[in-house]
Amino acid sequence: MARSVTDEVVDHSVIDDRAQSVAHLFRERVAASSGEEAFRYPEGEGWRSLTWAQTRDRAYALAAGLVELGVQPEERVAVMASTRIEWVLADIAIMCAGAATTTIYPTTIPEDVAFIVADSGSRVVVAETPEHVDTLRSMRSELPDVLKVVTLDGEGDGDWVITLAELETLGSARLAAEPGVVDARIDGLTPDHLATIIYTSGTTGRPKGVRLLHSSWTYIGATVDSIDILGPDDLQFLWLPLSHVFGKMLLVLPMQIGFPTAVAGDVTRIVENVGVLKPTFMAAAPRIFEKAYGKIVTMMADEGGVKAKLFDWAVGVGLEAAEVRRGGREPSGLLGLKYRIADKLVLSKIRERFGGRVRFFISGSAALNPDVGRWFDAMGLVIIEGYGLTETSAASFVNRPVPEDNVFGTVGWPLPGTEVRIAEDGEILVRGPGVMAGYHNRDDLTAEVLDDEGWFGTGDIGDVDERGHLRITDRKKDLFKTSGGKYVAPSMIESMFKGICPYASQLIIEGDGRKFVSALITLDAEAITAWGAKHGMAGDSYSQIVSSDACREMVQGYVDELNAKLNRWEQIKKFHILDHDLSVEEGDLTPSMKLKRKAVVAKYKDDLDKFYTD
Repeated sequence: MARSVTDEVVDHSVIDDRAQSVAHLFRERVAASSGEEAFRYPEGEGWRSLTWAQTRDRAYALAAGLVELGVQPEERVAVMASTRIEWVLADIAIMCAGAATTTIYPTTIPEDVAFIVADSGSRVVVAETPEHVDTLRSMRSELPDVLKVVTLDGEGDGDWVITLAELETLGSARLAAEPGVVDARIDGLTPDHLATIIYTSGTTGRPKGVRLLHSSWTYIGATVDSIDILGPDDLQFLWLPLSHVFGKMLLVLPMQIGFPTAVAGDVTRIVENVGVLKPTFMAAAPRIFEKAYGKIVTMMADEGGVKAKLFDWAVGVGLEAAEVRRGGREPSGLLGLKYRIADKLVLSKIRERFGGRVRFFISGSAALNPDVGRWFDAMGLVIIEGYGLTETSAASFVNRPVPEDNVFGTVGWPLPGTEVRIAEDGEILVRGPGVMAGYHNRDDLTAEVLDDEGWFGTGDIGDVDERGHLRITDRKKDLFKTSGGKYVAPSMIESMFKGICPYASQLIIEGDGRKFVSALITLDAEAITAWGAKHGMAGDSYSQIVSSDACREMVQGYVDELNAKLNRWEQIKKFHILDHDLSVEEGDLTPSMKLKRKAVVAKYKDDLDKFYTD
């Protein structure tokens, strides 16, 4: 079953005539916008900017340094660091040297670091901290292909480890002797050259290296440009992990479109940085939006009295006005008057918390609860949800920031040039220029998901509505059947709960082959601590609060509210609140904050089994 893209007007020449490589795209952007701001990053107590020309000068020096070290075209250079300007410069430099970037999360366990570096055949590793360098040094005998380690925050050792500044100095000397060395490497790149290997974090077994060509990245840049939702006057705030395909994609867009990007990866300062930077758009995982929603709602509820009533009234008016806009009209008459009052007293103040200039947010990497999306919409903060995988260069579908075209609960239309088909078993199949070349060194796994006609099996279940919007039901492997023979889609239920309970962090549904559905629940530490202080538990620990009868009674109320929206066989009959939240460090979540459902269910199997022993 194939569906049309949309009836919107798209200039396909933009897609067809795209740059030859990411390095060509960067060089063209420098030529067109030389003196304009490219990147902004924190320095001391303030922010520092780089123009496109300054970015080129630093990236070219680093690229020439890699050439001087002996890195050849299409050889890999690994980057293991948090989101920071040096990551950006290293990535651009790698591609300008004709090489390919291997991305590694800075939290990756040593065994997987060794596997990724060795499996990718990386010749140089850019490592952020002294601890990262120590990890690499301890496994040096397992990494015979690695010529050098380049440290960002540590010191060189005069041998295997050099600093980023030393690499830049090496490159500057090479450029002085051979000024055209980097441009020659760029000239030699073709669309079919390897640009990136990103290793997916599976729940079992070794990670798989996804091979993405320059043509995939230039397609993403050109196709997003063609739908005209971003322009050179925008300002992006980029804090997402650049080791993840979503973050990596957001480095290509400014090269294509020309807007500046503020880069700062400290997740504890996201709200503070948004307020200072005043971006026009920002991408995030749903958890960020859920957390902001929960914090604001609970804070206003705690205020009580007139403030809480005014807030609830304003939200109601905002929701009503947003519904009118989705019909293609502006609120008028009595509603228009109420909206102007609500906006002045409440809604505009919420927008100011996010800098006051946001045109839209982009949500990706997991499902966004539709009610959370509608709440932000009521505030005048549009969230457009998109969908893609590492294997499709991040972006395959996206809603549009126009009220009537932004359908909550869907991930929007396919990007121009991307085709979608729903298989007989409900699996979403995707074909287009963004689809990977294959898994590195794993032709067997590639054949399992990519057929001879170029259709990629996403592993997700979904359907396409009458207007062409894609709706994702669940991961194919996560669907389970109760002992009564009824199918349950856990991701949908988990997302619903987060929209109902403002204190929720995670809900993990279980019931595979069982007579009923049960759940593990974790609560947001900050929100539940504030709740505890209001209910006679000030100073108590997280575990003390969540194990209290009062907390369980509160959560039970939200579970009952969830169950009222579910079919009988989907309803949660029993649940357990964990005495700690799930984390990346403990292996419960991927670095992009996706739940590792099977790993968590296996980890807490004994707790879950107790529900079914009666």
